[in-house]
Amino acid sequence: MSEAVALLQDLLRCNSVTPADGGALGVLERVLKAAGFETHIVRFSDSGTPDIDNLFAKIGSGAPHLCFAGHTDVVPAGNLKKWTHEPFGGEISQGRIWGRGAADMKGGVAASVAAVLDYLKSNTFKGTISFLITGDEEGPAINGTVKLLEWAAGRGEKFDQCLLGEPTNPDFLGQMMKIGRRGSLTGTVRVNGVQGHVGYPHRAQNPIPLMMQVLTALKATPLDEGTAHFDASNLEVTTVDVGNPAANVIPGQAFARFNVRFNDIWTLDSLENELRRRIMSTGIEAEKLDIRFEKSNATAFMTHPGPFTQILSQAIEAETGKTPMLSTTGGTSDARFIKNYCEVVEFGLVGKTMHGIDEHVDVADVEALVRIYVRVLELYFG
Repeated sequence: MSEAVALLQDLLRCNSVTPADGGALGVLERVLKAAGFETHIVRFSDSGTPDIDNLFAKIGSGAPHLCFAGHTDVVPAGNLKKWTHEPFGGEISQGRIWGRGAADMKGGVAASVAAVLDYLKSNTFKGTISFLITGDEEGPAINGTVKLLEWAAGRGEKFDQCLLGEPTNPDFLGQMMKIGRRGSLTGTVRVNGVQGHVGYPHRAQNPIPLMMQVLTALKATPLDEGTAHFDASNLEVTTVDVGNPAANVIPGQAFARFNVRFNDIWTLDSLENELRRRIMSTGIEAEKLDIRFEKSNATAFMTHPGPFTQILSQAIEAETGKTPMLSTTGGTSDARFIKNYCEVVEFGLVGKTMHGIDEHVDVADVEALVRIYVRVLELYFG
């Protein structure tokens, strides 16, 4: 069994559903400390949110500084009866390793650690290699990467590039690397009417037709047509509710929530202003509307193709024979915080089963990812 697979098994056996660590960071700290890394388990807290442990480890000094980032927390396993393999067992069967977090993203973390250890056995380098591992990526993302980056910067750490091992490949290893991510903005709108009896509509005011106007205004015209590296921004209505169980009552209120995944044409402020404008363009009186936007830390960003993306592409092609697509699709990741400190690119395992029942990855892919990361290190420091 390879070092990466054995490490992945150890991580999968840690029940680290956010905000619990389950011993996962301790597993990594012991391995890295034994290899000569300076390690720090750092706990952050914030009012109203759980305390979170995070790991920072580094070896070497000065520039260039290459950081491997990731997270060891996972989403809940769900219905345990539907799993054919123990979700926190790390079982190997049919050439696959099974467990919650195998794809997202303990597999990427294990591969990066194993790759660095393998590289250090036969190479000397000038610069710094570090690990930035959080336990709060799947949760509120308040006491995790964003604060760990601030903590590291306060200690004088300066990152040049970061490789985040999220599961970026939809179907096969080498298919896709992420050079950016879309932003995310969630909004709610409440339309106030007047409740009454359906047999006496003149004494009531039904808010549902007004809500239909609002939703039509939000969706009628595309927000944009996309850019060279981003798809068009997309708004989806995620819930509509009137809270009315009676068939003979005109409701007094209608509520809707929507989410926009947006590209770098927009900022959070400019997008919020545009959505408010669309809603108000219906002509509905302002006193009948309550429009709110949830606080967001997910802005659109992109690392422009350059030397670092070329190094990663070259390493991927050398090991897989495939040229990866440069993509900005998918959900958000902690890259949105890292981009404020250095260039960040994402590449990891196949994410087909992430967050699902019987999450798993191919053992061969884990070992191939190790070889890709080793090549990245050789090219980067070479």
